[in-house]
Amino acid sequence: MAATEMNGKELSQTIREEMKSEVLQLKENGIIPHLTVIIVGDDPASRSYVRGKEKASKETGISSDIIELPSSTTEKNLLEKIEELNNDETVHGILVQLPLPDHINEQEVIESISPTKDVDGFHPVNVGKMMTGNSTFLPCTPYGILTMLKAYDVSIEGKHAVIVGRSNIVGKPVGQLLLNENATVTYCHSRTKNLTDFTKEADILILAMGRPNSIHGEHVKVGAVIVDVGINRMADGSLTGDADFPSVAEKASHITPVPRGVGPMTITMLLKNTIMAAKGMPAVGK
Repeated sequence: MAATEMNGKELSQTIREEMKSEVLQLKENGIIPHLTVIIVGDDPASRSYVRGKEKASKETGISSDIIELPSSTTEKNLLEKIEELNNDETVHGILVQLPLPDHINEQEVIESISPTKDVDGFHPVNVGKMMTGNSTFLPCTPYGILTMLKAYDVSIEGKHAVIVGRSNIVGKPVGQLLLNENATVTYCHSRTKNLTDFTKEADILILAMGRPNSIHGEHVKVGAVIVDVGINRMADGSLTGDADFPSVAEKASHITPVPRGVGPMTITMLLKNTIMAAKGMPAVGK
């Protein structure tokens, strides 16, 4: 079986072209969608992600700016800056790049962002709405995964979805979104015994554990849909996912590559959430 490659880069380009029209219409009505990103410290990976978000925003017509704060910034000062942005009517979306320095409580920061500007979809109010299937801003990576599955006509209802990873950013929310679509969901993680017993039973397998090439063809069933969220940099500088792509692709019906898979979709959903925030409404929950 030759798996269909679910190319997130190509799909993102299509979606972003559609977004340009939405943004143009908003501007004609006097609304300029604006995203503000805050980065604390000088982590190279974080800076790279932030630059990518800024570039994508500008290409789509969304106004954006980056507030760079030193790693010595206190939690109090960061919270004050967020409150200032909460009260700024020209700012529609606020994103604080994670991780933060150890002396800053990430959960306190997440909860300080107004739920109506939480385009990352991490605020407890928005997480609660997602859990109950209500319209809200969805976490960007899970939202991107769901959008990709639907774009490639992957049937979700009644399927057995196995999630390998339980982070608050990917694992937990993507399982909930699939449950909202009437999948039967199993969560696995680092302490799951006999992991491959579960992966072999998955109709839809989401890999988000950060272990390069750990899932091979013999660990999945014929016709499975594989979404590889892992982005692992190898010694030679190349990027690889959590799946051994060649062997898994021989058995899967659909698979995401790394790179060009889930990553571009994450940024695209951030832009979509920002546009929806500018419209004064949350992204569609289903």
